[in-house]
Amino acid sequence: MLKVLGNWYQRKFSDPNALMLLLLILFTALTLYTLGGILMPVLVAIVIAYLLDVPVTNLEKRGVGRGLATSFVLIVFFFVCFVAAISLLPIISKQSVNFVKEIPNIWQSAQDWLAALPEKYPNTIEVSYIKSMMSGVNEKVIDFGETVVSVSVSSIGTLAAILIYMILVPLMVFFMIKDKRIFLDSVSLILPKQRRLISQVGEEMNVQIANYIRGKVIEIVIVGAVTSIAFSLLQLKFAILLGVLVGFSVLIPYIGAAVVTIPVAIVGLFQFGLTADFGWVMLVYLIIQALDGNLLVPLLFSEAVSLHPLYIIVAVLLFGGLWGFWGVFFAIPLATLVKALITAWSPQVHNLPSSTDA
Repeated sequence: MLKVLGNWYQRKFSDPNALMLLLLILFTALTLYTLGGILMPVLVAIVIAYLLDVPVTNLEKRGVGRGLATSFVLIVFFFVCFVAAISLLPIISKQSVNFVKEIPNIWQSAQDWLAALPEKYPNTIEVSYIKSMMSGVNEKVIDFGETVVSVSVSSIGTLAAILIYMILVPLMVFFMIKDKRIFLDSVSLILPKQRRLISQVGEEMNVQIANYIRGKVIEIVIVGAVTSIAFSLLQLKFAILLGVLVGFSVLIPYIGAAVVTIPVAIVGLFQFGLTADFGWVMLVYLIIQALDGNLLVPLLFSEAVSLHPLYIIVAVLLFGGLWGFWGVFFAIPLATLVKALITAWSPQVHNLPSSTDA
């Protein structure tokens, strides 16, 4: 067994470049796992910097100084975010409050429907089974409500952290974009000399991550806006709130769409019942999901969608479990990173002499 492992190590890591790449990955993963909470503002700043680097670079190519271009793009970006927040937050907040108020009515209607099932199907469903099931669900609902209240109270202490984010993150984004070349040169000085594979994988992932972040933001905006408009035209309650949920559900491939279908179906069923209007709501929703998965995603992520859906789901579960939201957000580029690493290490097999040549 040890001989097999030794031969495998010789095949994959006898090249110092491959070994340095492995050590860098292990060090980076360990750092993010242990210090991810502390470094969260830095990660947020890096995501925004990736998002805004292209317009800054385009302005620089047109003769605008990088410092001035960075300032202009940041001002426009945060102004748009501020206007969007001022416009949407009051509506989302109001609809969220109304939705919470409607939950008891929705649950009471569901209980009435369940209680009527034994009368409709006396030979199939027993009354005792329905009562025990509703009792168990009621306990879970009460526990969930208490959890939500406790989380809401504890989140008051995060206001200071939000203020810190509002100050530190824009500053870090500004310096990351303005002094991008300085930081890249500094990183290259720290890296070991045996970095051929590090540079190869780094260049590939730099393009992948940049395209992924911009594409994901565009996808969230398009899907959220189209869904909100469609639900509003269909006069569905909480249209903006549900549209925002559908927009952010694209962060979690496959799983997000399945989960967000539940509140959409519940609200539509509670408002319209089993009528044609409910059918139209679900049909439009399914059409939006189909267009997103079969048209928008291939256009925005032409390289990422080459990954098998099973790999993407496993990546979401694995990296989401390790790093929470950001693990889910970067699940696809991280899965692509694993694929790039396998590609980078695989050629090492052909570059080594066989045992007969030794």
